[in-house]
Amino acid sequence: MDKGLSQEKSSPIIVGLDIGTTKICAIVGRRSKNGKIEVLGIGKAESAGVTRGMVSNIDKTVQGISQSVDVAGTQSNVEIKVVNVGIAGQHIKSLQHRGLITRRDLQSEISRKDIDKLIEDMYNLVMPPGEEIIHVLPQEFTVDNEPGIKDPIGMAGVRLEANFHIISGQVTAIKNIVKCVNKAHLESSELILEPLASSESVLSDEEKEAGVVLVDIGGGTTDVAIFHEGIIRHTAVIPFGGNSVTEDIREGCSVMRNIAEQLKVRFGSALADENKENEIVCVPGLRGREPKEISVKNLAFVIQARMEEIIEHVYYEIKSSGYEKKLIAGIVITGGGAQLKHLTQLVEYVTGLDCRVGYPNEHLAKNEVLPKGIYEELQSPTFATGIGLLIKGIQKMEYDTLTLTAPAVAKPEKVKYTGEEKKYGLLSKILESGKKFIKDDIKDEDFLK
Repeated sequence: MDKGLSQEKSSPIIVGLDIGTTKICAIVGRRSKNGKIEVLGIGKAESAGVTRGMVSNIDKTVQGISQSVDVAGTQSNVEIKVVNVGIAGQHIKSLQHRGLITRRDLQSEISRKDIDKLIEDMYNLVMPPGEEIIHVLPQEFTVDNEPGIKDPIGMAGVRLEANFHIISGQVTAIKNIVKCVNKAHLESSELILEPLASSESVLSDEEKEAGVVLVDIGGGTTDVAIFHEGIIRHTAVIPFGGNSVTEDIREGCSVMRNIAEQLKVRFGSALADENKENEIVCVPGLRGREPKEISVKNLAFVIQARMEEIIEHVYYEIKSSGYEKKLIAGIVITGGGAQLKHLTQLVEYVTGLDCRVGYPNEHLAKNEVLPKGIYEELQSPTFATGIGLLIKGIQKMEYDTLTLTAPAVAKPEKVKYTGEEKKYGLLSKILESGKKFIKDDIKDEDFLK
């Protein structure tokens, strides 16, 4: 990023709003002087109106949004009006498309305006009924049949083509999210696909270049984004997450849902063989009933079965993308579900790819304003999406600022001709320069006959 933009006066305060299945989280921040992200405030609320990434109850979602935004606003001492909202859900689809424009002005070089026009044209694609385009992401450009150009700005060329990764979603699901934000007296600046946001906070540029799969395991959904040569190649949203595991524990161990969640967080493991046979957890009984004994190994069997299913879905997406053999950096797991013990080993076992847990801490600036406990909590994979939304919002604001302040490229002045000059045009000029070789009695008219 441009270091000049990281000065305090031109570093706007941005808010990322992650409307998840288990929690709604608002994070307020800006870019610090050293180019990192400085978080000024964070607010969390329980998400009771969202199921598998989609709004299922407007009022409860609005309540959660208002609550989290109030807390974040009070902590950061900022009045929050505009937010960058994350979107996920099974309805998300992605497709590849190719677009081109033929430039009329041959004198000037390819500018950001040309690329913006190409992107705008993509937004006019005819989608299936009930679907709407959320993101248009350029991949490689082709300038005058020269392929594989990543950044054509400044080049000379007539025919500008590009491959695009287009992400679409259900109109009704998008409208419901926007409606919830508006009902909470806020304005949504931008809708951002959650795996794109998460990738911004936990992946390095080297990993994106080498080839990497980001797997964000949330409460209701597992989001997948595949990068290669620094470009996004594939996105998908799988409708299973941490809540599916909790439900399985609830049924498999015959316990209440809140007990199932505690068992998963405190004693859960994704590999049953890593647990001893004789480890037992005692769960209090209901209304004077006897306490219940649960084997930690049996608990791990229940968790492993569901996690294997989720990883198989992820592996299917990797194979269908066609990049299975090109992922040098392997898989990066993040989100609340990534905190499950032995999960990286299970992912490596099922997919055969290297795996690590992604933490959003490398983009965060040291913060003296926030209470110590909150700053440490922010470094958890749970906040990868929220911090990613904040980063995406800051990048968009900086891009817009750059576009507005970019100096206009002066176009060469066109020579204006009078009626007479137009009539004879170039011929008069040739005759003028070659008079010494031409007899005086020859006139323009003789050549024009």
